[in-house]
Formats: sequence, C-alpha cells, structure tokens
Amino acid sequence: MTFQHVPRPYRIGQIVPSSNTTMETEIPAMLRARERVHDERFTFHSSRMRMKKVVKEELEAMDRDSDRCAVELSDARVDVLGYACLVAIMSMGLGYHRVSQARLHQCTVDNGAPAPVVSSAGALVEGLHAMGMKRISVICPYMKPLTKLVVDYIESEGIEVKDYVALEIPDNIAVAAQDPARLLEIYKHLDRANIDGLVLSACVQMQSLPSIAKVERESGVPTLSAAVATTWQMLKQLQLPAHVPDCGALLSGKY
Repeated sequence: MTFQHVPRPYRIGQIVPSSNTTMETEIPAMLRARERVHDERFTFHSSRMRMKKVVKEELEAMDRDSDRCAVELSDARVDVLGYACLVAIMSMGLGYHRVSQARLHQCTVDNGAPAPVVSSAGALVEGLHAMGMKRISVICPYMKPLTKLVVDYIESEGIEVKDYVALEIPDNIAVAAQDPARLLEIYKHLDRANIDGLVLSACVQMQSLPSIAKVERESGVPTLSAAVATTWQMLKQLQLPAHVPDCGALLSGKY
C-alpha cells in the first residue's frame, strides 16, 4: 500500500478578545471556502485576552495581554499570527498597528518561533490602499467616541471617511449577536455618493461575511470588512494568492 504525501496545513494563529466569537467563525469560513478551490489546507489556533465591554479602559488592559498571547501561539509554531481586535489597536494612538505588529513579532522571535504578525487594524488600512481607495463610508458597532477614534485613525492613513454609522453597542457579546442581514439595510443610510469603497464592518466581532458580496453587488461599490481584510493580509503573508470566492473585491485574487 502506498500513501500519498499530504503537506502540513498552514497554521493560522489568532489573538482574540475573550468575548470575541466571530473571528473564530469568519476567518475559518473564508479559508474553508478557499480550500474548495485551492489545494492548501489550514488549521486554526487562538489565544485570548480578557475583554467584555468595548470601552477604552478595557481595551488598553486587554492590549497589554497580547504579548503573552503571541508567545503562546508561537509555541504552536503558527505560520501567521493575527491580532483580531481593530478598535483596541486604533484606540491606542495613530499608527499604533505598526508598533503592535513589530512588538508581537519580536515576541515570537524571542520565543524561538518567528511568525509574521498582522492586525485587523493594519490589514484594513493596507487593504484599502491596495484597492486604491481614497474615500470610503464605514459601519461600526461602537459607541460614538470610539467610532470617531476609528474614523480619525483611518483618515490619518490618508483615506477620507465620507460618512459613517455608529450602532452604539457597548457589550461585545451583543455586537456578535447582531444579524449580519441587517447590514443590507443599514448600509443604505450611508452617504455613498462618489465613494471608492464601503467598509461593511469596521469591527471583527460584528458579523458581516454573509452580506459582503450581496452589498457589493447591490450597491455597485467595492465592499469589505475588517475580517475580510485580515484574511487577505494573512494570505499575503503566507505568499498565497489572495483569493476566496464570494467574499468581495479584496479577495477576488486581483490584489
């Protein structure tokens, strides 16, 4: 009997808030969809930081925990590591995703298991730039002060936010409980005139994956989310084609 050699699957590591339930569903869903049209295989591994309320104080305390998570995940020899909380990064100061990614990568190096690190905050900004977007509209689940921090952060990276919706949901479990189908109506309240793109969820806890392609087709505007951008950036770091079917323009394989 002969056995066919099966390559080791890519190990996807995620640093997630303890109350986050969405990144461990949406990221695997996208990469499982990719497996149906490509040969690569993936496994998924997480480490958690305590956070229940999406307020600045809890976000700052949570971020301090991310170094421990990076070390734990590097123990598993992950191939890429994603920091899965956009607002935690953006609330720490302009450009902080670069600081965080470099520090967490150094944690993996110091642990003898270097792994590239992406963040949902950095991935969203870089995905928007890759698509050539200069003016966007955005949906956030956060309270208005945190939403304004997110808007200011994106604009500091050279992308104008023409309009935004803040759903003002402080409880992180309640954010995950939102029906992604609601976004098919919510996005219509945004000013979409002369925009280059639409961020359907600038939060990796607010589900949007089932609505991305629908909104993109209906609106005629390239549509993405923080989770879609994180998947795109992970595939780029793994040097794999950034293609996942029916997940919007960013994962079309063009970028």
